[in-house]
Amino acid sequence: MTALRLRIAHLYPRLMNLYGDRGNIVCLVRRCRERGIEVEVTELGLGDRFDPDAHDLAFIGGAQDREQRRVADDLRSVKGDALREAVEAGAVALAVCGGYQLFGRFYREASGEELAGLGVFDLWTEHPGPDAPRLIGNVVAGWRDEPGVTLVGFENHGGRTHLGDGAAPLATVRSGHGNNGRDGTEGARYRNAFGTYLHGSLLPKNPRFADRLIELALRRRYGDGVSLTPLDDRVEAAAHDAALRLVGGRR
Repeated sequence: MTALRLRIAHLYPRLMNLYGDRGNIVCLVRRCRERGIEVEVTELGLGDRFDPDAHDLAFIGGAQDREQRRVADDLRSVKGDALREAVEAGAVALAVCGGYQLFGRFYREASGEELAGLGVFDLWTEHPGPDAPRLIGNVVAGWRDEPGVTLVGFENHGGRTHLGDGAAPLATVRSGHGNNGRDGTEGARYRNAFGTYLHGSLLPKNPRFADRLIELALRRRYGDGVSLTPLDDRVEAAAHDAALRLVGGRR
């Protein structure tokens, strides 16, 4: 049997790594290696091009507005066409918080300055102004792809994200604010690209979601016959349940 290998592109790891978002990469690598799947992680910073044929999964984390401004032009002009091509061809992407906003159409800051986004997701984000409260706290949301399964994490964002017709919500908020604190949606999905406001890091406390990303990426490369062997997730389940208890949620 051909040895499986997952090729991950970590976008802007030194600039977009708020609240330990790098832990998502650590989680993906560990869950692959425990199954004997080889993993290759390539860090792509400012000026580095993205090769759609060289990566199965792309990840970008969150950051403050200052760092988002630094990477926005590079994301569009240096990596943008190749990233959009990869997503359209079925590659997997996970974008968290600031990265999630930049994967949309635009982000309008509290000052009114507008950052053009990548346009992977049909969504836009607006900061309502310096006096508006931030959306902060623990989140429990029902995962749209798997009814009955919850996603947990921690959000801290000033922007309010609104989905267009071309983006589906990733999850439905049970506790917390989600995309904008109004419509009950959290995150977005388009093809195999996923965006979310959940930090914490997200994937270690949500192993089923982590495995879904791995499985989608491997199936695109090796075919639909790829299936992941179960792991002992008792520690991960305990972390997930502890997050649920913080907000009185349920599995």
